[in-house]
Amino acid sequence: MASELKYAVFGNGSWATAIVKMLSEKTTSVGWYVRKSQTIDYIKEEQHNPSYLSSVEFDVNRLILSDDINKVASSADVLVFAIPSAFIYEQLKMLSVDISNKIILSAVKGIVPETGLLVGEHFHQHRNVPFDQVAVLVGPCHAEEVALERLSYLTVACTNTKTAKTIAHQISSHYIKTKTHDDVVGAEYAAMLKNIYAIAAGIAHGLGYGDNFQSVLMSNAIREMKRFIKKVYKMKRKINETVYLGDLLVTGYSTFSRNRMFGNMIGKGYTVKSAQMEMNMIAEGYYATKSAYEINQNHEKSAKTPIIEMVYEVLYNNKNPKQALKKLTEKLD
Repeated sequence: MASELKYAVFGNGSWATAIVKMLSEKTTSVGWYVRKSQTIDYIKEEQHNPSYLSSVEFDVNRLILSDDINKVASSADVLVFAIPSAFIYEQLKMLSVDISNKIILSAVKGIVPETGLLVGEHFHQHRNVPFDQVAVLVGPCHAEEVALERLSYLTVACTNTKTAKTIAHQISSHYIKTKTHDDVVGAEYAAMLKNIYAIAAGIAHGLGYGDNFQSVLMSNAIREMKRFIKKVYKMKRKINETVYLGDLLVTGYSTFSRNRMFGNMIGKGYTVKSAQMEMNMIAEGYYATKSAYEINQNHEKSAKTPIIEMVYEVLYNNKNPKQALKKLTEKLD
């Protein structure tokens, strides 16, 4: 089945570029929707993305590049979306073809702000894609390590076991090991929440907190994640699995983590706007923080989420990071 399916990737950031690299290992052609025609021309000429993971060289004969989102969507069976959550709604507004018969693989780590839905839920409710045709691609994995072909692990979550295994096989290679899971909603929420906790870790680092505190912060974060996900989508899950805990740890500790970097800048005194302007990549956790805070607050019985609340207060209510984190330390155990 894997060899029969045609894949297309939407987005041209670092994660999208890494996914195209992974898919190119086992298939003769990969569709790639890139918004700017200038970027497409550059990739065709120089065989690499000019802005992200420039060390990754592509065999352009294997790429079907286009700035026409409908053309790319029509040409593939599996549509892989790796567009930042803050921009995916606007991009999808240009999609006019029927994709209800497609398999959607979400590599987006966040909520669609305009609808307040997980990406999988958005495709189901607004594009009529059945839930068993929605899959999620999650870590623990950094795009930069994929580029370096360092051993990495990925999880494909889907309620359809056969579909999950097919996609997992397609992206596996000598440096990518894959596993499957059936907790699609939990995996999506975990991928969103870990970015918020990485911002908290970055703020702590920027303020001079050391490894001892970071370990306490991360152990509290995984328990907070468990409470949050259980509240919004109750099912039996082991929170210490790599799809949850592993992804949290790599995002919270790694120097490749853009969310940790963003938090570190906030901790060092940057304003939110100045930190965003200096970074050339999107810190998904910024948008995820507002979504997670509002979801929890609007729930009939909100979960205990002091870390999310601290990050929200700093990013959206201009609370002093030093004071906000000091207050948080009194709530951790």
